[in-house]
Amino acid sequence: MRRAPAMALVLVAATAAAQESPRQGLPTQEPQRQALPTQEPQRQALRVCADPDNLPYSHRDGSGFENRIAQLVASDFGVPLAYAWLPDRRGFVRKTMGAGLCDLIVGVPADFGRTLNTRPYYRSSYVLVEPETHLVSPTTFADPRLRAWRVGVQLVGEDLATTPPGHALALSGAVDNIVGYPVPGEQPAAARIVQALSRGELDAAFVWGPQAGYYAQHAPVPLRMHYVPPPEALKDQPFVFAIAMGVRRGDRALRDRLDDFIARRQPEIDRILADYGVPRLPEAAP
Repeated sequence: MRRAPAMALVLVAATAAAQESPRQGLPTQEPQRQALPTQEPQRQALRVCADPDNLPYSHRDGSGFENRIAQLVASDFGVPLAYAWLPDRRGFVRKTMGAGLCDLIVGVPADFGRTLNTRPYYRSSYVLVEPETHLVSPTTFADPRLRAWRVGVQLVGEDLATTPPGHALALSGAVDNIVGYPVPGEQPAAARIVQALSRGELDAAFVWGPQAGYYAQHAPVPLRMHYVPPPEALKDQPFVFAIAMGVRRGDRALRDRLDDFIARRQPEIDRILADYGVPRLPEAAP
């Protein structure tokens, strides 16, 4: 899934594919590590792996929020910014970082196994997106309106598996009116979902947060979004994901320098995320 999920793209249903694409989501707990004294070698440029057409994350014209964060890192390090562009599909890490073309992926799940990862710099979740004309929003998946509404969900992977909110809807009996939007397509699934909401073809939708926030900002009708906690029966299926930066495994010097960057410049990172409407949850998220 394209970031759903950046990376990233963020889905339990796509665990196998997540071993190839950092945009697929895995549990939020970052691995334990010991602090080791490292020395960052002199770098001529900050080389970043990115998708050339994957808004709101990255774009060749530099308009994605990860582009802006990468530029902030490069400026902080005092080096030029260079990109290795490749569509974020299966094999992305192997074909870019694994081939020695770049040193940094700006957004990966915090426990993504194919890279050495920094501390998380934001946490987000799947969110309910609905028209502002709804006077009262559902706060649980047991809300009876979700069984009557036309609700959109993203479908990921080659087998078009549903995302965690889809499982929660099915568990609550909301099955007949669910509308699935495959991630592959000329437009991102999140964009198609928001367009359908704007046209009145959907009553609500559950979308991965960074995509939901970005496309809702650009919708022709006012939309709102909020987090709906998973039902107790799915408490072990993550709806919230921590996002970090990933470097080549073994490059502790760059990882540690990026950890220091995040600690010092988190307020500026937060402002960039806010500009793109990225919904964020605190570290002690549900």
